[in-house]
Amino acid sequence: MQTLSSLDPDFEKRFRRLVNARREADSDVAGQVSDILSAVKNRGDAALVEYSQRFDGYSLIDDSDWVIPRERYAQAYAELDAELREALDLAATRIRAYHEAQLPTDRDYTDDAGVRLGAIWRPVDAAGLYVPGGRAAYPSSLLMNAIPAKVAGVERTVVVTPTPKGNSNPLVLAAAHVAGVDEIWRVGGAHALGALAYGTEKIKPVDVITGPGNAYVAEAKRQLYGVVGIDMVAGPSEILVISDGKSDPDWIAADLLSQAEHDPTSQSILITDDAGFAALVEDSVAVQLSQLSTGKVAKASWDAHGAIIVVNDLESEAPPLANRLAAEHVELALDDPEPMLQSIRHAGSIFLGRMTPEAVGDYVAGPNHVLPTGRRARFSSGLSVLDFMKRTSFLGLDEASFAKIGPAAATLAHAEGLPAHAKSVELRRK
Repeated sequence: MQTLSSLDPDFEKRFRRLVNARREADSDVAGQVSDILSAVKNRGDAALVEYSQRFDGYSLIDDSDWVIPRERYAQAYAELDAELREALDLAATRIRAYHEAQLPTDRDYTDDAGVRLGAIWRPVDAAGLYVPGGRAAYPSSLLMNAIPAKVAGVERTVVVTPTPKGNSNPLVLAAAHVAGVDEIWRVGGAHALGALAYGTEKIKPVDVITGPGNAYVAEAKRQLYGVVGIDMVAGPSEILVISDGKSDPDWIAADLLSQAEHDPTSQSILITDDAGFAALVEDSVAVQLSQLSTGKVAKASWDAHGAIIVVNDLESEAPPLANRLAAEHVELALDDPEPMLQSIRHAGSIFLGRMTPEAVGDYVAGPNHVLPTGRRARFSSGLSVLDFMKRTSFLGLDEASFAKIGPAAATLAHAEGLPAHAKSVELRRK
Protein backbone atom coordinates (compact mmCIF):
# COMPACT_ATOMS: atom_id res chain seq x y z
CA MET A 1 0.00 0.00 0.00
CA GLN A 2 1.33 3.42 -0.95
CA THR A 3 1.16 6.51 1.25
CA LEU A 4 1.44 9.86 -0.54
CA SER A 5 1.44 13.41 0.74
CA SER A 6 0.71 16.39 -1.47
CA LEU A 7 3.43 18.27 0.44
CA ASP A 8 6.16 15.86 -0.68
CA PRO A 9 8.40 17.18 -3.47
CA ASP A 10 7.90 14.01 -5.53
CA PHE A 11 4.12 13.89 -5.06
CA GLU A 12 3.23 14.74 -8.66
CA LYS A 13 5.54 12.06 -10.02
CA ARG A 14 4.18 9.39 -7.67
CA PHE A 15 0.55 10.38 -8.20
CA ARG A 16 0.99 10.32 -11.98
CA ARG A 17 2.37 6.80 -11.67
CA LEU A 18 -0.68 5.81 -9.60
CA VAL A 19 -3.05 7.26 -12.20
CA ASN A 20 -1.34 5.56 -15.12
CA ALA A 21 -0.76 2.14 -13.54
CA ARG A 22 -2.21 -0.66 -15.69
CA ARG A 23 -4.25 -3.38 -13.98
CA GLU A 24 -5.84 -4.90 -17.05
CA ALA A 25 -5.31 -7.58 -19.70
CA ASP A 26 -2.00 -7.89 -21.53
CA SER A 27 -1.30 -8.88 -25.12
CA ASP A 28 -1.10 -12.57 -24.19
CA VAL A 29 -4.75 -12.50 -23.07
CA ALA A 30 -5.72 -10.74 -26.30
CA GLY A 31 -4.09 -13.47 -28.39
CA GLN A 32 -5.77 -16.29 -26.47
CA VAL A 33 -9.16 -14.63 -26.74
CA SER A 34 -8.72 -14.09 -30.47
CA ASP A 35 -8.06 -17.82 -30.93
CA ILE A 36 -11.11 -18.76 -28.82
CA LEU A 37 -13.45 -16.44 -30.72
CA SER A 38 -12.17 -17.71 -34.06
CA ALA A 39 -12.81 -21.30 -32.98
CA VAL A 40 -16.37 -20.52 -31.90
CA LYS A 41 -17.07 -18.64 -35.13
CA ASN A 42 -15.80 -21.51 -37.27
CA ARG A 43 -16.78 -24.57 -35.22
CA GLY A 44 -19.85 -23.42 -33.28
CA ASP A 45 -21.21 -25.79 -30.66
CA ALA A 46 -18.24 -28.16 -30.97
CA ALA A 47 -15.93 -25.41 -29.75
CA LEU A 48 -18.26 -24.62 -26.84
CA VAL A 49 -18.21 -28.29 -25.79
CA GLU A 50 -14.42 -28.34 -25.88
CA TYR A 51 -13.91 -25.10 -23.92
CA SER A 52 -16.57 -25.89 -21.31
CA GLN A 53 -14.85 -29.18 -20.56
CA ARG A 54 -11.43 -27.56 -20.46
CA PHE A 55 -12.23 -24.48 -18.36
CA ASP A 56 -15.22 -25.57 -16.24
CA GLY A 57 -14.88 -29.33 -16.08
CA TYR A 58 -18.41 -29.56 -17.44
CA SER A 59 -19.67 -31.76 -20.28
CA LEU A 60 -22.25 -30.40 -22.70
CA ILE A 61 -23.89 -33.54 -24.08
CA ASP A 62 -27.68 -33.53 -23.98
CA ASP A 63 -29.94 -30.49 -24.36
CA SER A 64 -30.52 -30.60 -20.59
CA ASP A 65 -26.79 -29.97 -20.10
CA TRP A 66 -26.92 -26.78 -22.15
CA VAL A 67 -29.95 -24.87 -20.87
CA ILE A 68 -31.40 -24.27 -17.42
CA PRO A 69 -35.22 -24.51 -17.76
CA ARG A 70 -37.33 -21.57 -16.60
CA GLU A 71 -39.18 -23.67 -14.05
CA ARG A 72 -35.86 -24.01 -12.21
CA TYR A 73 -35.75 -20.20 -11.81
CA ALA A 74 -39.16 -20.19 -10.17
CA GLN A 75 -38.25 -23.15 -7.97
CA ALA A 76 -35.06 -21.46 -6.79
CA TYR A 77 -37.02 -18.30 -5.95
CA ALA A 78 -39.68 -20.23 -4.03
CA GLU A 79 -37.04 -22.08 -2.01
CA LEU A 80 -35.22 -18.93 -0.86
CA ASP A 81 -35.18 -17.98 2.79
CA ALA A 82 -37.96 -15.40 3.30
CA GLU A 83 -35.54 -12.62 4.34
CA LEU A 84 -33.34 -13.22 1.31
CA ARG A 85 -36.35 -13.30 -1.02
CA GLU A 86 -37.59 -9.99 0.40
CA ALA A 87 -34.14 -8.44 -0.10
CA LEU A 88 -34.04 -9.65 -3.70
CA ASP A 89 -37.52 -8.28 -4.35
CA LEU A 90 -36.61 -4.91 -2.79
CA ALA A 91 -33.50 -4.66 -4.94
CA ALA A 92 -35.43 -5.53 -8.11
CA THR A 93 -38.20 -3.05 -7.34
CA ARG A 94 -35.78 -0.18 -6.74
CA ILE A 95 -33.62 -1.01 -9.77
CA ARG A 96 -36.70 -1.21 -12.00
CA ALA A 97 -38.10 2.12 -10.76
CA TYR A 98 -34.78 3.93 -11.27
CA HIS A 99 -34.36 2.61 -14.81
CA GLU A 100 -37.96 3.26 -15.83
CA ALA A 101 -37.22 6.93 -15.20
CA GLN A 102 -34.41 6.70 -17.79
CA LEU A 103 -36.69 5.80 -20.70
CA PRO A 104 -36.19 8.38 -23.46
CA THR A 105 -38.99 10.28 -25.16
CA ASP A 106 -39.65 10.18 -28.92
CA ARG A 107 -39.58 13.53 -30.77
CA ASP A 108 -41.81 14.65 -33.63
CA TYR A 109 -42.03 18.33 -34.60
CA THR A 110 -42.09 20.73 -37.54
CA ASP A 111 -39.48 23.49 -37.68
CA ASP A 112 -39.71 27.05 -39.03
CA ALA A 113 -38.92 25.89 -42.58
CA GLY A 114 -41.86 23.48 -42.51
CA VAL A 115 -39.65 20.37 -42.28
CA ARG A 116 -40.94 17.53 -40.14
CA LEU A 117 -38.18 16.19 -37.92
CA GLY A 118 -37.89 13.73 -35.08
CA ALA A 119 -36.57 10.48 -33.69
CA ILE A 120 -38.03 7.19 -32.50
CA TRP A 121 -36.41 5.08 -29.78
CA ARG A 122 -36.69 1.29 -30.17
CA PRO A 123 -35.19 -1.60 -28.19
CA VAL A 124 -32.80 -4.11 -29.70
CA ASP A 125 -34.37 -7.50 -30.46
CA ALA A 126 -32.08 -9.59 -28.24
CA ALA A 127 -29.59 -8.88 -25.47
CA GLY A 128 -26.88 -11.18 -24.15
CA LEU A 129 -26.14 -10.80 -20.44
CA TYR A 130 -22.92 -12.17 -18.95
CA VAL A 131 -23.10 -13.33 -15.33
CA PRO A 132 -19.78 -14.38 -13.74
CA GLY A 133 -19.57 -17.76 -12.09
CA GLY A 134 -15.89 -18.18 -11.30
CA ARG A 135 -14.41 -16.42 -8.25
CA ALA A 136 -17.93 -15.48 -7.18
CA ALA A 137 -21.47 -15.57 -8.55
CA TYR A 138 -23.37 -12.30 -8.44
CA PRO A 139 -27.18 -12.31 -8.54
CA SER A 140 -27.00 -8.53 -8.13
CA SER A 141 -25.22 -8.28 -11.49
CA LEU A 142 -27.97 -10.30 -13.13
CA LEU A 143 -30.58 -7.86 -11.81
CA MET A 144 -28.52 -4.83 -12.89
CA ASN A 145 -28.24 -6.15 -16.46
CA ALA A 146 -31.55 -7.93 -17.03
CA ILE A 147 -33.92 -5.37 -15.52
CA PRO A 148 -32.76 -2.41 -17.67
CA ALA A 149 -33.02 -4.64 -20.74
CA LYS A 150 -36.59 -5.59 -19.88
CA VAL A 151 -37.48 -1.97 -19.04
CA ALA A 152 -36.12 -0.97 -22.47
CA GLY A 153 -38.49 -3.49 -24.08
CA VAL A 154 -36.01 -6.16 -25.19
CA GLU A 155 -38.02 -9.26 -26.16
CA ARG A 156 -35.27 -11.86 -25.73
CA THR A 157 -32.82 -11.70 -22.81
CA VAL A 158 -30.15 -14.39 -22.88
CA VAL A 159 -27.90 -15.10 -19.90
CA VAL A 160 -24.65 -17.00 -20.28
CA THR A 161 -22.92 -18.10 -17.10
CA PRO A 162 -20.29 -20.72 -16.31
CA THR A 163 -21.42 -23.63 -14.14
CA PRO A 164 -18.17 -25.20 -12.85
CA LYS A 165 -18.61 -28.97 -12.46
CA GLY A 166 -22.26 -28.39 -13.39
CA ASN A 167 -23.07 -26.37 -10.28
CA SER A 168 -25.34 -23.32 -10.65
CA ASN A 169 -25.98 -20.70 -7.98
CA PRO A 170 -29.61 -20.88 -6.73
CA LEU A 171 -29.64 -17.16 -5.92
CA VAL A 172 -28.64 -16.33 -9.50
CA LEU A 173 -31.53 -18.47 -10.74
CA ALA A 174 -33.90 -16.75 -8.31
CA ALA A 175 -32.71 -13.37 -9.60
CA ALA A 176 -33.40 -14.55 -13.16
CA HIS A 177 -36.97 -15.34 -12.10
CA VAL A 178 -37.45 -11.89 -10.56
CA ALA A 179 -35.98 -10.15 -13.62
CA GLY A 180 -37.91 -12.20 -16.19
CA VAL A 181 -34.89 -13.65 -18.00
CA ASP A 182 -35.82 -15.73 -21.06
CA GLU A 183 -32.84 -18.08 -21.46
CA ILE A 184 -29.88 -19.23 -19.34
CA TRP A 185 -27.10 -21.17 -21.06
CA ARG A 186 -24.51 -23.14 -19.08
CA VAL A 187 -21.51 -21.65 -20.85
CA GLY A 188 -19.19 -18.89 -19.70
CA GLY A 189 -15.93 -17.21 -20.55
CA ALA A 190 -14.82 -15.71 -23.84
CA HIS A 191 -16.32 -18.63 -25.79
CA ALA A 192 -19.78 -17.84 -24.44
CA LEU A 193 -19.52 -14.28 -25.72
CA GLY A 194 -18.42 -15.59 -29.10
CA ALA A 195 -21.55 -17.74 -29.20
CA LEU A 196 -23.75 -14.74 -28.38
CA ALA A 197 -22.13 -12.62 -31.07
CA TYR A 198 -21.81 -15.10 -33.93
CA GLY A 199 -24.52 -17.60 -33.03
CA THR A 200 -24.06 -21.38 -33.04
CA GLU A 201 -26.25 -24.33 -33.92
CA LYS A 202 -27.98 -24.08 -30.53
CA ILE A 203 -27.56 -20.46 -29.44
CA LYS A 204 -29.12 -17.76 -31.59
CA PRO A 205 -27.10 -14.52 -31.86
CA VAL A 206 -27.95 -11.33 -29.99
CA ASP A 207 -27.58 -7.64 -30.80
CA VAL A 208 -25.97 -6.33 -27.60
CA ILE A 209 -23.76 -7.94 -24.93
CA THR A 210 -23.48 -6.49 -21.43
CA GLY A 211 -22.19 -7.55 -18.04
CA PRO A 212 -18.96 -7.82 -16.05
CA GLY A 213 -16.38 -10.59 -16.16
CA ASN A 214 -12.70 -11.41 -15.87
CA ALA A 215 -9.90 -10.20 -18.14
CA TYR A 216 -10.82 -12.75 -20.83
CA VAL A 217 -14.46 -11.67 -20.85
CA ALA A 218 -13.49 -7.99 -21.03
CA GLU A 219 -11.10 -8.67 -23.91
CA ALA A 220 -13.73 -10.72 -25.76
CA LYS A 221 -16.16 -7.81 -25.56
CA ARG A 222 -13.47 -5.48 -26.90
CA GLN A 223 -12.79 -7.74 -29.88
CA LEU A 224 -16.48 -8.38 -30.61
CA TYR A 225 -17.53 -4.75 -30.63
CA GLY A 226 -18.87 -4.00 -34.09
CA VAL A 227 -20.21 -7.52 -34.53
CA VAL A 228 -22.49 -6.69 -31.60
CA GLY A 229 -22.93 -3.67 -29.39
CA ILE A 230 -21.40 -3.74 -25.90
CA ASP A 231 -21.95 -1.74 -22.76
CA MET A 232 -18.26 -1.12 -21.98
CA VAL A 233 -14.92 -2.85 -21.53
CA ALA A 234 -14.86 -3.15 -17.76
CA GLY A 235 -11.66 -3.76 -15.83
CA PRO A 236 -10.92 -4.45 -12.16
CA SER A 237 -13.13 -2.78 -9.54
CA GLU A 238 -12.01 0.45 -7.87
CA ILE A 239 -13.10 2.82 -5.13
CA LEU A 240 -11.97 6.29 -4.13
CA VAL A 241 -13.03 7.51 -0.68
CA ILE A 242 -12.68 11.22 0.13
CA SER A 243 -13.06 11.83 3.86
CA ASP A 244 -12.10 14.34 6.51
CA GLY A 245 -11.08 13.24 9.99
CA LYS A 246 -14.63 13.17 11.35
CA SER A 247 -15.56 9.79 9.84
CA ASP A 248 -15.35 6.53 11.76
CA PRO A 249 -12.04 4.97 10.61
CA ASP A 250 -13.54 1.47 10.84
CA TRP A 251 -16.32 2.47 8.44
CA ILE A 252 -13.86 3.88 5.92
CA ALA A 253 -11.57 0.85 6.20
CA ALA A 254 -14.54 -1.42 5.51
CA ASP A 255 -15.52 0.71 2.52
CA LEU A 256 -12.03 0.41 1.06
CA LEU A 257 -12.00 -3.36 1.56
CA SER A 258 -15.46 -3.72 -0.01
CA GLN A 259 -13.81 -3.34 -3.41
CA ALA A 260 -10.46 -4.93 -2.53
CA GLU A 261 -12.17 -8.24 -1.82
CA HIS A 262 -13.43 -8.50 -5.41
CA ASP A 263 -10.09 -9.36 -6.99
CA PRO A 264 -6.32 -9.03 -6.38
CA THR A 265 -6.24 -6.42 -9.17
CA SER A 266 -8.93 -4.20 -7.60
CA GLN A 267 -7.91 -0.79 -6.27
CA SER A 268 -8.90 1.16 -3.15
CA ILE A 269 -7.75 4.74 -2.50
CA LEU A 270 -8.37 7.15 0.38
CA ILE A 271 -7.85 10.92 0.13
CA THR A 272 -7.95 12.81 3.45
CA ASP A 273 -6.60 15.99 5.00
CA ASP A 274 -5.97 14.36 8.39
CA ALA A 275 -2.75 12.32 8.73
CA GLY A 276 -3.82 10.97 12.11
CA PHE A 277 -7.11 9.75 10.66
CA ALA A 278 -5.21 8.16 7.75
CA ALA A 279 -3.10 6.16 10.21
CA LEU A 280 -6.21 4.96 12.05
CA VAL A 281 -7.79 3.81 8.79
CA GLU A 282 -4.60 1.98 7.83
CA ASP A 283 -4.57 0.19 11.20
CA SER A 284 -8.24 -0.72 10.87
CA VAL A 285 -7.65 -2.15 7.40
CA ALA A 286 -4.99 -4.45 8.84
CA VAL A 287 -7.32 -5.62 11.61
CA GLN A 288 -10.28 -6.21 9.32
CA LEU A 289 -8.15 -8.06 6.77
CA SER A 290 -7.35 -10.65 9.44
CA GLN A 291 -11.07 -11.18 10.06
CA LEU A 292 -12.39 -11.39 6.48
CA SER A 293 -13.08 -14.72 4.80
CA THR A 294 -11.98 -12.93 1.64
CA GLY A 295 -8.90 -11.56 3.40
CA LYS A 296 -6.33 -13.24 1.15
CA VAL A 297 -7.74 -11.64 -2.00
CA ALA A 298 -8.37 -8.27 -0.30
CA LYS A 299 -4.84 -8.16 1.14
CA ALA A 300 -3.30 -8.89 -2.25
CA SER A 301 -5.32 -6.00 -3.72
CA TRP A 302 -4.54 -3.59 -0.86
CA ASP A 303 -0.83 -4.41 -0.79
CA ALA A 304 -0.35 -4.11 -4.55
CA HIS A 305 -2.77 -1.33 -5.51
CA GLY A 306 -4.08 0.41 -2.38
CA ALA A 307 -3.13 4.01 -1.59
CA ILE A 308 -3.68 6.65 1.07
CA ILE A 309 -3.18 10.25 -0.04
CA VAL A 310 -2.88 13.01 2.56
CA VAL A 311 -3.55 16.52 1.27
CA ASN A 312 -3.23 19.91 2.92
CA ASP A 313 -6.67 21.25 1.90
CA LEU A 314 -9.36 18.71 1.12
CA GLU A 315 -11.82 21.10 -0.54
CA SER A 316 -9.36 22.49 -3.06
CA GLU A 317 -7.04 19.52 -3.63
CA ALA A 318 -9.29 16.45 -3.61
CA PRO A 319 -11.56 17.26 -6.62
CA PRO A 320 -8.76 17.71 -9.18
CA LEU A 321 -7.07 14.53 -7.94
CA ALA A 322 -10.40 12.68 -8.17
CA ASN A 323 -10.94 13.96 -11.71
CA ARG A 324 -7.56 12.63 -12.77
CA LEU A 325 -8.30 9.23 -11.23
CA ALA A 326 -11.83 9.14 -12.77
CA ALA A 327 -12.69 6.24 -10.50
CA GLU A 328 -15.53 3.77 -10.83
CA HIS A 329 -16.89 4.54 -7.35
CA VAL A 330 -16.31 7.77 -5.38
CA GLU A 331 -17.47 8.13 -1.78
CA LEU A 332 -17.72 11.62 -0.30
CA ALA A 333 -17.68 10.90 3.46
CA LEU A 334 -18.28 14.50 4.50
CA ASP A 335 -20.89 16.49 6.44
CA ASP A 336 -21.72 18.50 3.32
CA PRO A 337 -20.74 16.60 0.15
CA GLU A 338 -22.66 18.88 -2.22
CA PRO A 339 -19.83 21.32 -3.14
CA MET A 340 -17.50 18.44 -3.94
CA LEU A 341 -20.23 16.67 -5.91
CA GLN A 342 -20.40 19.71 -8.16
CA SER A 343 -16.59 19.80 -8.54
CA ILE A 344 -16.06 16.15 -9.50
CA ARG A 345 -16.66 15.78 -13.24
CA HIS A 346 -15.32 12.27 -13.81
CA ALA A 347 -16.71 9.35 -11.79
CA GLY A 348 -18.78 6.28 -12.52
CA SER A 349 -21.03 6.82 -9.50
CA ILE A 350 -20.79 9.14 -6.47
CA PHE A 351 -21.99 8.27 -2.96
CA LEU A 352 -22.97 11.24 -0.82
CA GLY A 353 -22.32 11.53 2.91
CA ARG A 354 -21.05 9.30 5.67
CA MET A 355 -24.15 7.08 5.68
CA THR A 356 -23.90 6.09 2.00
CA PRO A 357 -21.46 3.20 1.61
CA GLU A 358 -20.76 2.03 -1.92
CA ALA A 359 -22.01 -1.44 -0.97
CA VAL A 360 -25.59 -0.14 -0.73
CA GLY A 361 -25.28 0.97 -4.34
CA ASP A 362 -24.15 -2.52 -5.34
CA TYR A 363 -27.47 -3.99 -4.27
CA VAL A 364 -30.57 -2.00 -3.41
CA ALA A 365 -30.20 1.74 -4.06
CA GLY A 366 -31.42 1.68 -7.68
CA PRO A 367 -28.69 3.17 -9.92
CA ASN A 368 -26.77 0.63 -11.95
CA HIS A 369 -23.60 -0.86 -10.50
CA VAL A 370 -22.14 -1.76 -13.92
CA LEU A 371 -19.81 1.22 -14.20
CA PRO A 372 -16.77 2.39 -16.19
CA THR A 373 -13.37 1.49 -14.75
CA GLY A 374 -9.76 2.24 -15.66
CA ARG A 375 -10.37 6.01 -15.98
CA ARG A 376 -13.07 5.44 -18.62
CA ALA A 377 -15.46 7.57 -16.55
CA ARG A 378 -13.79 10.48 -18.38
CA PHE A 379 -15.83 9.57 -21.47
CA SER A 380 -18.41 6.91 -20.61
CA SER A 381 -21.27 6.22 -18.23
CA GLY A 382 -22.74 3.34 -16.28
CA LEU A 383 -25.13 0.80 -17.79
CA SER A 384 -28.61 2.17 -18.51
CA VAL A 385 -31.71 1.41 -20.55
CA LEU A 386 -30.11 3.34 -23.43
CA ASP A 387 -27.54 0.54 -23.83
CA PHE A 388 -30.43 -1.68 -24.94
CA MET A 389 -32.03 0.86 -27.28
CA LYS A 390 -31.19 2.72 -30.46
CA ARG A 391 -32.53 5.92 -31.94
CA THR A 392 -33.87 6.20 -35.49
CA SER A 393 -34.21 9.73 -36.83
CA PHE A 394 -36.79 10.70 -39.46
CA LEU A 395 -37.58 13.77 -41.57
CA GLY A 396 -40.22 14.74 -44.08
CA LEU A 397 -40.47 17.63 -46.57
CA ASP A 398 -43.28 18.95 -48.74
CA GLU A 399 -42.84 21.18 -51.81
CA ALA A 400 -42.69 24.37 -49.76
CA SER A 401 -40.11 23.16 -47.25
CA PHE A 402 -38.09 21.50 -50.04
CA ALA A 403 -37.93 24.85 -51.86
CA LYS A 404 -36.53 26.49 -48.75
CA ILE A 405 -33.66 24.10 -47.95
CA GLY A 406 -33.17 21.96 -51.08
CA PRO A 407 -31.03 24.42 -53.08
CA ALA A 408 -28.47 24.64 -50.28
CA ALA A 409 -28.16 20.85 -50.27
CA ALA A 410 -27.43 20.85 -54.01
CA THR A 411 -24.84 23.61 -53.57
CA LEU A 412 -23.00 21.65 -50.89
CA ALA A 413 -23.16 18.43 -52.92
CA HIS A 414 -21.47 20.15 -55.88
CA ALA A 415 -18.83 21.57 -53.56
CA GLU A 416 -18.05 18.07 -52.30
CA GLY A 417 -17.77 16.69 -55.85
CA LEU A 418 -20.85 14.48 -55.58
CA PRO A 419 -22.94 15.29 -58.68
CA ALA A 420 -25.46 12.45 -58.19
CA HIS A 421 -26.32 13.86 -54.77
CA ALA A 422 -26.87 17.25 -56.35
CA LYS A 423 -28.94 15.84 -59.20
CA SER A 424 -31.31 14.00 -56.84
CA VAL A 425 -32.12 17.42 -55.37
CA GLU A 426 -32.14 19.43 -58.60
CA LEU A 427 -34.51 17.08 -60.44
CA ARG A 428 -37.12 17.74 -57.76
CA ARG A 429 -36.62 21.50 -58.13
CA LYS A 430 -37.57 21.24 -61.79
